[in-house]
Amino acid sequence: MDDMDTDPALRAFALNCTLKPSPAPSSTDLMISLIDDALRPHGVTTSTERVVDHLVKHGVRSDEGNGDEWPALRTKILDAQILILATPIWLGNPSSICRMVLERLDAFIGETADDGRPIAQDRVAVVATVGNEDGAHNVAAQAYQGLADVGFTIAAGAQAYWVGEAMGSIDFNDLDAIPKKVTQTIGSLASTAAHLARLLASNPYPALSR
Repeated sequence: MDDMDTDPALRAFALNCTLKPSPAPSSTDLMISLIDDALRPHGVTTSTERVVDHLVKHGVRSDEGNGDEWPALRTKILDAQILILATPIWLGNPSSICRMVLERLDAFIGETADDGRPIAQDRVAVVATVGNEDGAHNVAAQAYQGLADVGFTIAAGAQAYWVGEAMGSIDFNDLDAIPKKVTQTIGSLASTAAHLARLLASNPYPALSR
């Protein structure tokens, strides 16, 4: 591990898009915790929130008013250099919570910093996916497109996932041990995401000409 991997410190923020409110066990939470463990040696600290635990209203604005709790989550997204969008697979697709998050992030397209750049630029996004059915690559395709559209940079190998037997009953957090390939993929994701985030933190994208 070289100096670039440890200094300066970086922050990651994980949005858990499970359908289960806390404190119900969540396989998505387990995947986030494994990514957190892999990011720590690269000088990255991770915080996480379950979106379903908050009153997040449907819409495409940064604040939908009347008690909408998305603005607080939005602040945590923008305070971090890495966004971990974590979702279970339902019917071969991201959860409805994940789709709602992407819709709320749509507001980033029209929001710019003082230098005219999109507010999500210089931030890296990765995707974490769990499910006992096929669909992990479809989830990544949808998430990558949405995240890139609103300004995030997608790291190389930016998805860590586990899928069990189709129509099976075993969840990720039921496993006796984490499969070696999943651990390797998480390690690669952590390394590339931290490396890219550190590069963008020290050398941001150029401001748009006005």
